[in-house]
Amino acid sequence: DHVWIYHRPRSVDESQQANAAPAVLEFDHEGNFVQAWGGPGDGYEWPANEHGIEVDNQGFVWLGGNSGDPESDDMLLKFTSKGEFVMQIGGRGQSNGNTDTNNLNRPAEAAVYQNTNEVFVADGYGNRRVIVFDADTGEFKRMWGAFENEPLEASEDQPPPDELLGPQQFGTVHGIEVSNDGLVYVSDRDINRVQVFAIDGTYQTQVFVNRDANVNSTAGLAFSPDPGQQFVYVADLGNNHIHVLDRQTLEVLDTFGSKGLEPGQFGGVHHIATDSQGNLYTAEAQEGRRAQKLVFTGMGPAS
Repeated sequence: DHVWIYHRPRSVDESQQANAAPAVLEFDHEGNFVQAWGGPGDGYEWPANEHGIEVDNQGFVWLGGNSGDPESDDMLLKFTSKGEFVMQIGGRGQSNGNTDTNNLNRPAEAAVYQNTNEVFVADGYGNRRVIVFDADTGEFKRMWGAFENEPLEASEDQPPPDELLGPQQFGTVHGIEVSNDGLVYVSDRDINRVQVFAIDGTYQTQVFVNRDANVNSTAGLAFSPDPGQQFVYVADLGNNHIHVLDRQTLEVLDTFGSKGLEPGQFGGVHHIATDSQGNLYTAEAQEGRRAQKLVFTGMGPAS
């Protein structure tokens, strides 16, 4: 139940650069500072633009980056909880596209599934795929695109989108989570949908969330902490909402939040997480530049 925040020290205003915290920050459940670390070092390539953090069941911290200038962040980094470097998958400016099994291409987020000891990567700013590696060795396991299709380069000819199902390729593969029962949930941010796959990449189903509103309505995902993970929370970056979905039916049960910088409002809600008590944590990029804790107050009847 500690809170881990991954931010961009180089984006801090020039006048405050001397006070910029390191990129990785740890707080306890009451918001008290615990430690901070991160940045360039020996033996690894630090991202030019920090993006996506995952703390796995063994306490390892996985970090990505989504910069494309001057060279793209085509790697995923693994550290101990104290900031000691463990492993790098891929290398800066090394991607050969969606068929490359050694490098990523501006990965957005990762999720580690302890039952198979695999790391699932939303390889989605430069590529358009989910790619899976062994969490200990970094060995490539498998990959897939939207609807279990082979992922194509953005420059390649695309089949026309289906009126009901939407495009046959991912837009921006931005958020990824693996449920306790072994389903992979992928937020296809630009297309306002969440797709669900089996562990082996077999397509299961999808849902559009706020489909006709602004783009980027499915930026981040989190599950409720009950054993069955009854609910899926979706961070709506484009519209500054949180959507609550029934995980079995994918029905949207509730939506809350509005644009603004007051407590409880959002300014670019980018990622979301839950703790063991059901509290929600939101991270706001660009506009809000903050994290918020929303306290779970219990279940009530549907309105």
